[in-house]
This record gives sequence, structure tokens and C-alpha cells, in this order.
Amino acid sequence: MKQTFYSNGKLLLTGEYVVLDGAKALAVPTKKGQSLSVTQNQSGFLSWKSFDCHNQTWYTTTIKIATFFNITPPKGNSKFDTTLFKILWEALQANPSFLKKDIGYAIETHLDFERLWGLGTSSTLINNIAQWANINPFELLHKSFGGSGYDIACASINTPVFYQRTKDIYKPNITSTIFNPPFKASLFFIYLEEKKDSKDAIKNYRSQSKENLASIISKINTITEQIAISQDLEQFKDLIITHENLIAQLLNTTTVKQDRFPDYSGVVKSLGGWGGDFVLVTGTKKDMSYFSHKGYHTIIPFTEMVL
Repeated sequence: MKQTFYSNGKLLLTGEYVVLDGAKALAVPTKKGQSLSVTQNQSGFLSWKSFDCHNQTWYTTTIKIATFFNITPPKGNSKFDTTLFKILWEALQANPSFLKKDIGYAIETHLDFERLWGLGTSSTLINNIAQWANINPFELLHKSFGGSGYDIACASINTPVFYQRTKDIYKPNITSTIFNPPFKASLFFIYLEEKKDSKDAIKNYRSQSKENLASIISKINTITEQIAISQDLEQFKDLIITHENLIAQLLNTTTVKQDRFPDYSGVVKSLGGWGGDFVLVTGTKKDMSYFSHKGYHTIIPFTEMVL
């Protein structure tokens, strides 16, 4: 008996950081994601193999199923083990019939995108496990990994979404929307050749003063709605610049354009944790040589990235 599950990758176009405090964010699922397959056997062990987008094994582990029935999550020999076992243990707490002591499970995961790109290696895993366990993925995320949950929304919805946390963190407001601007040929995603740790980014955000948070969230909400319906590239660029400056003010830092690309003629916007992963830039295909000359060679057009 084999089961297969799939989840989309994600990108957060607006609302980074402040989405944690209830701001409305615009997020998009990506064309590339991650699959998880489960084959039952009689071994009594869970064997796990994770493959990257080149079909190379990057992680393996084995653990006795019975250890998941202890009152605390099992520990592993690596941070990957400990994190994975915690997710599976929490899934079992949410659905006690999820795993059976006398059954074995051979698991394989396959990534479609580069593991360090920040497109949702963790969120796609959590959503796939939640599908397998037939539980609420937002609850599993909160109890195992943390975060706002927008990435979980993108994992199972094949359209852009407005995402907003509520008082019930297990039931956010998610609304499918359309983000298909007529100027999409002028939008590109560029990998900054640096993986950003989401937990560290959140910790830094939490350490900042929140004196003007309510005002900034209100402005970000408006910008998010305007960006989603923008039909004019110049207006879109103005909105992006305003958004970047608001988040920079909140983080007490400079924007990615000021730091890395001050002489670029177009607009550059951070996506997710500032300082790593992907940025969104405006320009022509010819303009992208500016970035490749600086050593940034992963340049993906909007239409190739967004589902």
C-alpha cells in the first residue's frame, strides 16, 4: 500500500514579518514543491529518505515506531532527526491512529526546487505530513516549527492568496485571489545565494520596538490590496518602495536595494526573511545582466516561478 502527497512551494510578496502580528499578506504558490510517499511494511520501523531536486539523497534516518508512543518526542542523532521526530510525534498526538506500533513505514520525500532556496522545504514537509495524518496543518506547524502559516496556505491552494492570522491561530483567514499583472514580464525572482533561517529572522523581528506597529500594519494592509490589483508597473514600483521603507523602519535597518544594489535602475523587494533567499525585482531580461555580473545567477522570470 503506497500513499503519495504533494505540497506547493511558496513566496511571500507582501507583509513579511508583520504577517506574524495580523497584517494582511499576499502570497503565491510556486510551480515547484515537494512530494512525500508512504509505503507500509511489517518492519516496525520508520525508514526515511529525502531526495533533492537532483535526485540525490541528502537525508536518511531510521527509528522504531514504538518510540513515538512515549510521552515525549524521541530524540535523534542530528538536528534533522530531532525536528522530524518532533513533527511526527505531534502529528500522532493530534491523531492517535496516525501511526501503528506493529506497522513499518518507508518514507521518501522529493524536492522539485533547490533545498537552500527558501521556497518551503519545511512547510511542504509539514503540510504533507498533515495530509498523511489527516490533521490540521496549521496546528501541526504551530506545535512543531512555528511561523505565521502563510506557507501552509500556499502548500495546498493553487492560486495566490490573501493571508491573515486570527485570534485562533489554527484557523487563519485565507482568501484566494488573482495576481496576474499585465507587466508580469517585467518581474523576476533572484536568489541572493544565502539561505535565511526563518526562526532567526523572526527572533530578530520580535526584538525590535513595536512603537508604530499598528500604523505600519494598517499601511501594509492597504499596500497589499493595491499591489494585488495593480495594472500599472510604475504604480506597482511605488507601492513596493513604500512597503520596503515601512518594513525597514520597523526592523531598524536598510533595504536590500540600499545594501546590495544601490545603483540598479529598477525596484528590488525582499521576500520573507530580509537578507537572504529570493528578492523580487523589476526590469527587462536585458537588465538582469546587472545581477549576473554581481554573481547572482539564479534569475527566474515570474511566469516560470509562480503557479
